[in-house]
Amino acid sequence: MSEKMLVTQALDERDLLVKKIADKIAKASFVDTIKPNEDKVFTKRTSKEEYAKEAESAYQQITDLIDRFQKIDAAIVASNANTEITTSYGTFTVAGAIALRSRLRGASAYGVDADFEGRLQKKLSSEYNERVQFCDRKNSQLESTAEEMRLSILGKDSKTKDEKPLEVVEAYVKENTTELVDPLDVKKKMEALEEKRNTLLTELDTQIKVSNATTFIEVA
Repeated sequence: MSEKMLVTQALDERDLLVKKIADKIAKASFVDTIKPNEDKVFTKRTSKEEYAKEAESAYQQITDLIDRFQKIDAAIVASNANTEITTSYGTFTVAGAIALRSRLRGASAYGVDADFEGRLQKKLSSEYNERVQFCDRKNSQLESTAEEMRLSILGKDSKTKDEKPLEVVEAYVKENTTELVDPLDVKKKMEALEEKRNTLLTELDTQIKVSNATTFIEVA
């Protein structure tokens, strides 16, 4: 007879089974030693017959628990593959949503290498900051050079200003000013990526929890 339960209940039991199976395996004893002139096994200090019963019972309990784990796990996986959730960025199966959430958090099988959005954000940010600093540095140097040219033309103590020679300096500055080439409007792209990431992660967390708390599965 199959048993009906919510996914949240199944997840809790699955977690409990992991600990329970590990504990039973650690505490069980399947092989011991005995001498012909003794009536108890060396480690467990029970009769050979009693030891055999305990070993068989422990082994059976462990395999039964493993079987239970497998059935619950399979039912959860099947449910996740068929149940859908909806976010402001589209509809996903629960399995797909869990995989996406893990990827965005750098917790998938590929680690941070698969956090493409995060890597893209870092690339945009580092390159943007690097180029802005480069522009600032070059333009500061240009301004210093232009100031030297003005002083050379006018003289440090000159009171008169001849505009024509100074126009040459201004033209030089204009032609040599370093400008940022930013066809994507990188700051807006970074903001959009950050907003999408935060919104999506929040919605995925919420919708997965809601789905798990309202979806029933059957365990044979």
